[in-house]
Amino acid sequence: MASLYASLTSGLIFPLQEWLKGHRSVALRRELERSQWWSGDQLQAHRVARLRDFLVRIGAEVPYYRDLFARLRFDPRSVDSLASLQALPLLDKATIRAHGEALKSGTAGPLTRYNTGGSSGEPLIFYMDRQRKSHDVAAKWRATRWWGVDIGDRELVVWGSPVELGAQDRLRRWRDALMRSHLLPAFEMSAANLDRFVVTIRRERPAMLFGYPSSLSLIAQHARRLGQRMDDLGIRVAFVTSERLYDEQRQLIAEVFGCPVANGYGARDAGFIAHECPAGGLHISAEDIVVETVRPDGRPAAPGEAGEIVVTHLCTPGFPFVRYRTGDVGVLDDGRCTCGRGLPLLRELQGRTTDFVVAADGTVMHGLALIYILRDLPGVERFKVTQQTRQLTRVELVPSATFDRALVPRIVEGFRRRLGAEVEVRVDLVVDIAAERSGKYRYIVSHALHAG
Repeated sequence: MASLYASLTSGLIFPLQEWLKGHRSVALRRELERSQWWSGDQLQAHRVARLRDFLVRIGAEVPYYRDLFARLRFDPRSVDSLASLQALPLLDKATIRAHGEALKSGTAGPLTRYNTGGSSGEPLIFYMDRQRKSHDVAAKWRATRWWGVDIGDRELVVWGSPVELGAQDRLRRWRDALMRSHLLPAFEMSAANLDRFVVTIRRERPAMLFGYPSSLSLIAQHARRLGQRMDDLGIRVAFVTSERLYDEQRQLIAEVFGCPVANGYGARDAGFIAHECPAGGLHISAEDIVVETVRPDGRPAAPGEAGEIVVTHLCTPGFPFVRYRTGDVGVLDDGRCTCGRGLPLLRELQGRTTDFVVAADGTVMHGLALIYILRDLPGVERFKVTQQTRQLTRVELVPSATFDRALVPRIVEGFRRRLGAEVEVRVDLVVDIAAERSGKYRYIVSHALHAG
């Protein structure tokens, strides 16, 4: 049951904030909480109608899709099933980078620029309009409430995005304090910081945790090593996302913090894709997102067969994501969850992991600490960081024609600030970067974390 403060925050303060931003997330969340109980047929009819309307709109308003539909002789008005999407090509990061301006709607409202390295290590610049932001907030909010917590309940976030860590101005600090959300940086997991994190969690006594599974499991492991109880704080759920959740991580987090672990799947570019319910089903946000899995040749994978996850976000008319290749591998499930929700399921997620790296002095830090040095540099097509030892890190970088070689010393300096002044950092400009045997590109690999 939500506290009085959480009820006030989720019922008044947060809706006021969303209204001031021009978002419709409150009304949308209410709609989603109704539609999650629809029958399979009702939900399917709703999704097909929304897909058709979405494709008709972008075919008229977005130059890239207007030209593509004409070239393929694709009539979006004829869409009568989700399978109609298979007539369209897959969308990848290279295509978005090459056609960024043409992917903007001519009638969209204000667009906000975002960038992400993604799990593939390919920097991507894309845009969101208010409609997409509203729908993403509503989908995440609905899933949060599945677990008996709400906006305004005490929350402790272990995160590493510069959007969160680099904008701690007075207004943001005031807002976070009002929402009772406390942020801990996931970049550096030194013993001293882990000590501080344990103390902070005990002091804050959050109702929910949110973070990378690797970060929360490191904190849990450290608390256990100290002999410090963390299961007496009243934590109701630990939300994890942005990495593959391993069984041993789930068990460790649940045991140490004394709460269930709720796995989430999404990305800043692809959207809020799926979230686990208390019955264990990983439900797709199906009202807004169509998920396909495809084989290496692009043909659909069968239910129960692993394939690359491809996403069509129906709330992106300002900058469309249609059959967007996430680079992640997963398995769709054609069954139903025992919770009774009609939302389709992801049975399994494979190949989603963000490694940690270790500095020369033994400080363990999230791999994103290095990724953020590279991901938004101009002229960087793709990259991969391999930490061979604590004394040697290699950066493979695929440059575009506009890449400035003067950036190389800047990369070296940035890495040494994180890893140690004496660490050797080799930056190799390469033509291509080979994929893993799974077909996925890993952006960071550390061989030094468990070395002596």
